[in-house]
Amino acid sequence: MIKNLKENYTPVYFLASLGAGGLTVSFFVYFMFMVNHPKTPVATFNFIYPVITGSNPLVSAFLIAVYAAMILFFYLHIRLLIWNIKEYRQFKTTPKYHEMKNSHQAVSFMAIPLTLAMTVNCSFAFFAATVPNLWTIVEYMFPGAILAFLAIGIYALRIFVEYFSSFIIKGEFDYAKNNNLSQMMGIFAFAMIAVGFAAPAAMTHNKIVSAVSLFLAIFFLVLAVSLAFIKMTLGLKSIFRYGISKEASPTLWIAIPIMTVLGITIIRMFFGLSHNFGSHGDMSTLFVFTSMVLSLQIMFGIIGYVVMKRIGYFDEYLNGDKKSAGVYALICPGVAIFVFGMFFIFYGLIKNGIIERFSPAYFIILIPFTILQIKTSLTMLKINKKLLTK
Repeated sequence: MIKNLKENYTPVYFLASLGAGGLTVSFFVYFMFMVNHPKTPVATFNFIYPVITGSNPLVSAFLIAVYAAMILFFYLHIRLLIWNIKEYRQFKTTPKYHEMKNSHQAVSFMAIPLTLAMTVNCSFAFFAATVPNLWTIVEYMFPGAILAFLAIGIYALRIFVEYFSSFIIKGEFDYAKNNNLSQMMGIFAFAMIAVGFAAPAAMTHNKIVSAVSLFLAIFFLVLAVSLAFIKMTLGLKSIFRYGISKEASPTLWIAIPIMTVLGITIIRMFFGLSHNFGSHGDMSTLFVFTSMVLSLQIMFGIIGYVVMKRIGYFDEYLNGDKKSAGVYALICPGVAIFVFGMFFIFYGLIKNGIIERFSPAYFIILIPFTILQIKTSLTMLKINKKLLTK
């Protein structure tokens, strides 16, 4: 792996670790929705292992393959996180760091808390699936998780307030150089923090812990949604006036992962209110909600793909000789549609009796999502080889 990039480094490289973390979660989702776990809100090792050692060799082989993929991408996530932290420390000593911090590119620093929030999220999923009896101590872990997300949230707010207030005071926002949706990076970070807070809210049996995590999830959810309207409007205004920046065109897809994490946040809040506050919502609302989110994601996906195909982005930056850390922005959208697709299938279709789990219809609907996940995984490995190997 390359080292000592210094001025050639950018915090956007944190998206490499983010993508690997997202893929870790995407493989865990198979356990979540395919393995029965009646006593816990998520699939744990104690429920997965008996299925793997069961009498069906095809199921065992499939789950072993899922485990292998999850372990691979969790390893890559941690390795790329450590690499980024080392490179970032060197980058901070260069003049380019200060130049970036005082420009519209300061939003790139939001990739750091975004990735750190993913680390907590994917670590929770990874260790739940690999550590026996972990759920017996999970109530002690939830306060620690809340504190971790709170620290990351404060860090994200500090970065955001610093550059956002600077735009307000100086009025130097350059629309010509912001002809993309990269300013949505901050919203993505706040959304990732919100979904992290929503996990204890949905899973704990302690009402106080649930209430605290619910409030914090709502805080970052509202912040993300409010800013999304502003940033999306500003970004599209620049794009419609100056045309999309080719190098930054993958940001057209950034709304897809944002919608996934915000969607999961709302679903977790739905169950948190039901389990701990007696608010029994109708499952049919989840069919409507997941359908709406998935529909928007598909629309953003189609528009983004057509634009990037027409301007030659894939030919130059993914398959060609041009190199840009921004190409890692292609990973999260693929992960996001797969993950939310699984939520749609389970909570939208299965829970409402529209299809049965493991029926022919179930697998027919699942196939395109799985193909996208595999394509995204291979793309991640391809980008790593192109950008990070000597």
